[in-house]
Amino acid sequence: MTVLVTGATGNVGRNVLQQLLAEGVSVRATSRNPASLPSGVDGHAADLTDPGSFESALVGVDKVFLFPSPQGVHGFVAAAKAAGVRHVVVLSSSSVVGDDTSNPIARMHVTVEKAVEDSGIAWTFVRPGGFATNTLRWAPAIKDDGGVRLPYAQGNIASIHEADIAAVAVAALLNDGHEGKAYKLTGPESISQARQVALIGEAIGRPLWVEDLVGEEARAELMTWFGPYGTPEIVETMLGYLKSQVGQAAEVLTTVEEVTGRPARTFAEWAVDHKADFS
Repeated sequence: MTVLVTGATGNVGRNVLQQLLAEGVSVRATSRNPASLPSGVDGHAADLTDPGSFESALVGVDKVFLFPSPQGVHGFVAAAKAAGVRHVVVLSSSSVVGDDTSNPIARMHVTVEKAVEDSGIAWTFVRPGGFATNTLRWAPAIKDDGGVRLPYAQGNIASIHEADIAAVAVAALLNDGHEGKAYKLTGPESISQARQVALIGEAIGRPLWVEDLVGEEARAELMTWFGPYGTPEIVETMLGYLKSQVGQAAEVLTTVEEVTGRPARTFAEWAVDHKADFS
């Protein structure tokens, strides 16, 4: 069996690739920058917005880990089906759960899920909530200023370690019984953003300050975070979510343990794993 990992240099894709290699699986990997792939990996330059770029990468592939890219997804799944791919595991998002058509993140992932489902190829959807890696955007301020300004810092979230997202995807790729399943994932605990900063401080061995932003200050900070990708729609969606989580426990699920047989990693563990990014 050969598994194709798309987006193999991303936070989740890189972990999927490493975990498959550790299992001795025949792996092929694609990236827009294949030079950054681990040495010895069968790497191909390909871009999901250009399905034709996958022509050689799909030859002989049985299963695919698919990074979500709505632009070009219909052409990609058509090429995958023509190449004989039997199963696609999609990195999706928990935002698709429910009927909130106003959420631009949900719309993007629904487009990808529907294209794969309509293709007739067996599928599994991996739907994580907030990624712990989202906090990497705080790294410059933590390193330079010793703290961070946060929109609604007391908002609670259950961030998930990217290695746990990958572990669920790998379980679905390597084991029977996951076809037609959609796995909503969270981390194992509900903690505030301010507590996350404190845990990063513990990991790097120094206390960090937090400035709690609300209202227009919070909106302006989010626009800075998203940069050129910060459309008003995306900023308002995130702003509303963070505000709603103040004083509200985040949903915590045990799906990671149910699928993989091991508990999800805590944010404290993630902070230790990434302390070099904040030091």
